[in-house]
Amino acid sequence: MTLTALTGASIVLADAIAEGQALLLDGDRIAGLAAADALPAGCARRDLGGGWLLPGFIDVQVNGGGDVLFNDHPSVEGIRAIAAAHRRFGTTGLLPTLISDYAGVVEAAIAAGEAALADRVPGVLGIHIEGPHLNPAKKGIHDKARFTAVDAEVIARLAQPTLGRRVVTLAPELAPAGTVRTLTDAGVLVCAGHSLADYDQTRAALEEGLAGFTHLFNAMTQFLSREPGMVGAALEDRASHFGLIVDGLHVHPAALRVALRARGGDGAMLVTDAMPPVGGTQNRFTLMGQDIAVVDGTCRGPDGTLAGSALTMVQALCNTMDMLGCDIVTASRMASGNPARFLRLDHETGAIAPGLRADLVHLDASRSVTATWIAGARADHRA
Repeated sequence: MTLTALTGASIVLADAIAEGQALLLDGDRIAGLAAADALPAGCARRDLGGGWLLPGFIDVQVNGGGDVLFNDHPSVEGIRAIAAAHRRFGTTGLLPTLISDYAGVVEAAIAAGEAALADRVPGVLGIHIEGPHLNPAKKGIHDKARFTAVDAEVIARLAQPTLGRRVVTLAPELAPAGTVRTLTDAGVLVCAGHSLADYDQTRAALEEGLAGFTHLFNAMTQFLSREPGMVGAALEDRASHFGLIVDGLHVHPAALRVALRARGGDGAMLVTDAMPPVGGTQNRFTLMGQDIAVVDGTCRGPDGTLAGSALTMVQALCNTMDMLGCDIVTASRMASGNPARFLRLDHETGAIAPGLRADLVHLDASRSVTATWIAGARADHRA
C-alpha cells in the first residue's frame, strides 16, 4: 500500500472540521486521517498550503458549461466538455441535464449518458432529464411546443437500464396514476417540478416514491395559508430532497433561510442549473431559438424569463455561507453529502471518510478552487 498524505488544510468532515490532520489517500480511495506530524513511514506528503479540503461538489442539475449546451450536443464529447468546465469550480460529480426536447433528442441524451459512463468520463454520474412532461402553465424557459404526455412509450424510454443514476423531472399532476411508482421501481429517481400540483397531489406522488423537487420555489405551487402547495409538501416531507439555486436571484435569500429552518439542512441540495457560459468564453447562447444572455450573474431570455444560471458550485457554497448564514460544514453537506444521498451514492462518495472514493476539492483562504481529485486523480486549477 502506497499512501499519499494531503496536509496543511482544514479538513471538512460530515459534522466537524479536522485541524492539524492529514488526509491519507490510497489510490482512488480515502484511507483515513492521521496526525500531520506523525505520518506513516514511506507516505508521500503533499502540502496544500492552508485553506479547506472538502468532499468534491455534486451537482444534479447541469444544463451546460464550457460554451456547450447538452441539448445541442447530446454526445460523449459534449458531456466531457461540460464536466471538464464544471470541474474547475470544484464539481467532481454531476448529472448533465436535458431541457425539454423531442423524443429523438431524449433518446440521444440517454445513449450519450450511458456511453460516457461506460467510458468513465471523469465526474459523470448519470443524466437528468428535465421534461418534456411538464405543465405548460409553469414552463419557465422551456419550449411548451416540445411538451408531451406520459404514456407507455415514454415510461419505457425513461426506465431503460442505466450504468449510473437517472433523474427525471415531471409534473406529477399530469402523469397517469402509478407513473412515479413504475419509474421508481425501475430505478429512476423522480422529481417534481414545473408543476401546478397542489399539496394533496404532491403528497400522493411522495407516497408513490417521489424522490425530490427540482429547484424548490421556482416553477411550482407556493406555500399559502389554506393551500400549502408543492413547496409546503416538500418542506414537510422528511424523506425527499430538494434543489436550491442559491444565487440571490432565483429565490430571495430570506425564503431559502426559512426553508432550511423548516426542513433542516439534510434535505437541501445545492444545484447550479448552469448554462453554457459557466467555464466558457461567451455570455450569450441560443436555447431552442431564443437568445439567452447573462444579466446580473444569471441567464435570461428576451422577455426577462430566468433561463438557468451562470452559477458555479463553489459560488453556491460561498453564497450559502454568506447569504444564508450556514457554516462551511453545513454548506459542504448541502453541496456534497446530501446530493450523494439523494443519488443513493453515499456509500461511494459525498464525504471524507475511510473507504469512500477520493473525490475532493481544495479551496484556498479566499475560497477559490485550487485543485480537485476525482477517484484520487488530481487536477490543478489555480489561475
